[in-house]
Amino acid sequence: MAVLVCPGIHPPALTAGFLRALAASHAQHWYVLPAAHPPYAPQLVLADLRQQLGQPPERAPAVLFVGFSAGVVGALGGARAWQRQGGRVSAAIAIDGWGVPLGSSFPEHRLSHDHLTHCSSALLGAGRDGFYSDPPVAHRALWGQPQRAWGWWLLRPGCRVRCTAAEFLQLLLARYGER
Repeated sequence: MAVLVCPGIHPPALTAGFLRALAASHAQHWYVLPAAHPPYAPQLVLADLRQQLGQPPERAPAVLFVGFSAGVVGALGGARAWQRQGGRVSAAIAIDGWGVPLGSSFPEHRLSHDHLTHCSSALLGAGRDGFYSDPPVAHRALWGQPQRAWGWWLLRPGCRVRCTAAEFLQLLLARYGER
């Protein structure tokens, strides 16, 4: 499985922190959308993915898309386009993608920096199990330091587990095949 990361519009050091927290042992299969590309442009996400994988979608490995903030727009749009072109999408993870609707045919998950953002975003589709920080953290802290963002993994209505955002993301990576 490949993992495509679509950062938001922020200093690259935040994305480096995210990768350190999650991808240290998986680096060869992780691709990060170049900072020169607008993260909210699905067509550029798709073009970059094709270039990185070097093969047509129908022969490429399954891809897990991770987007943060404005990057959620590009990640979800890119994932849907990748699937329409015959590519396999393991899942999409929307990290603080407030205002971005979920509802694709592949699994989707939301992570939010606070409970209010999580609940208001869920009006546009909650996806499968999700996570919100409690106590709340700054928007950029959820991305740059997910290992410090404590909160709740929402398994299903009425059932939640205390963990960090990094632990929840590691669980999703294991679930979809990145071990």
